[in-house]
Amino acid sequence: MRLEHLFVQDYRNIIQADLDFSAGLNCFVGKNGMGKTNLLDAVYCLSFCKSAISLTDQQMVRHGADCYQLQGTFILPDGSKSVIGCLSRLKGHKQFKRDGKEYQRFSDHIGYIPLVMVSPQDTELISGGSDERRRFMDIIISQYDTEYLKLLISYNKALQQRNVLLKMEREPDRELFLMWEQIMADAGVRIYEKRRVLTDKLVPYFSEMYSLIGDSSEQVSLSYSSHAERGDLLAQFEDGRSLDRSAGYSLHGIHKDELQMNLDGYPIRREGSQGQNKSYLVALKLAQYRLLKETCNKSPILLLDDIFDRLDAVRVGRIISLVSDNDKFGQVFITDVDRNHIDGILADAGCEYKVFTVEDGNVI
Repeated sequence: MRLEHLFVQDYRNIIQADLDFSAGLNCFVGKNGMGKTNLLDAVYCLSFCKSAISLTDQQMVRHGADCYQLQGTFILPDGSKSVIGCLSRLKGHKQFKRDGKEYQRFSDHIGYIPLVMVSPQDTELISGGSDERRRFMDIIISQYDTEYLKLLISYNKALQQRNVLLKMEREPDRELFLMWEQIMADAGVRIYEKRRVLTDKLVPYFSEMYSLIGDSSEQVSLSYSSHAERGDLLAQFEDGRSLDRSAGYSLHGIHKDELQMNLDGYPIRREGSQGQNKSYLVALKLAQYRLLKETCNKSPILLLDDIFDRLDAVRVGRIISLVSDNDKFGQVFITDVDRNHIDGILADAGCEYKVFTVEDGNVI
């Protein structure tokens, strides 16, 4: 899977861009704030139907414009082409199309174009709350398992309704509790099983990637924990109902799952340097890539935003050497602020590449 052509209009600060890409490495070079990340985000949007950096589509429309347009021509594994388009207005219906046919549900598109993005925001995976790490798992699984998003929606709706009951001043009907708890238990155990399988598959790839990027003396680990491991979820909901009523929300369930990240036996959020944290995150995302490639039978698109920050030259060289290996990785997009720096790195990589200069929303 690769992106052959991208058209962008009025997306953030990008006035208009009409670009043809290399099947190997593609680099956007320019000073900070010029629009490099916005171009990567446009590619991300064509995969996930939304921005990676903004909560609302209205924020993605360039100032002074009334809509943004994206269109990408993708080469599929069988050699055929597919055109994905997005049109979002400040006021009105957002359209997302595949080969001219509009999607009725955006969720139906997820997984069609597998994609992995490494960005500065990934630091939240280590420093943020457990919801960030659950979201990481959810993004991976939803790209290869069409049932997963439906299970998440069902569980979260039931969780929301149960929390409403928990906050009521008068004692709610027990049957209402049981109805929502049964839905949570049924969906929850299946979500748990899928997350456990994901982690079992991800860990070997992660260990391999970190050994190739990081210091050989550093020992890293990744493990998954869930309340579902403690026994029947429905029984946990029923037994904890009184305490949950006091708290005003549900204290148990798969919405409390955790992905534990350790360095040398301790949480990396407390022990890791900036370089170690960055290496850990890059290894994790490259492991995600390898897993998706195996599971989806497609080579995902890899986006590396500001990848060189906080990494020494040795680790940068190892990463570029890895991702330029076409047998393991496919099409890659990179941003950097220094043209001379990126030219030197790409020359050493010895693979096909293109470099684009971005300045004030224009691409050369």
